[in-house]
Amino acid sequence: MQCMADAMSNENSIAVEVAYALPHKQALLKIKVPAGTTALQAAQQSGIASKFDGLDLEDATLGIFGQVVAAAQVLRDGDRVEIYRPLLADPKDVRKARAERAKERRQHDKAD
Repeated sequence: MQCMADAMSNENSIAVEVAYALPHKQALLKIKVPAGTTALQAAQQSGIASKFDGLDLEDATLGIFGQVVAAAQVLRDGDRVEIYRPLLADPKDVRKARAERAKERRQHDKAD
């Protein structure tokens, strides 16, 4: 009887991965969760937050295979939930500053 219950529970579960990385430390955890589990629920169930000081899953941006998703996104078997760190600098501001420096160099080169 127990084996049949185990088989039933395996049919209703999916295998997913939860990933988070810092420059000096990373974790990729493989877990089984019930079908219908959301990205946030999987991250919480993985226990990954306990491995990283200050990791707040409630406010984190989540993704699946490089695509940002809502925390309520229902997972499929084989999905990898990625927890993204906040950006240190806005990419638009970085590009704008780079363009300004290039413009200044061109003007300086013309003056010489």
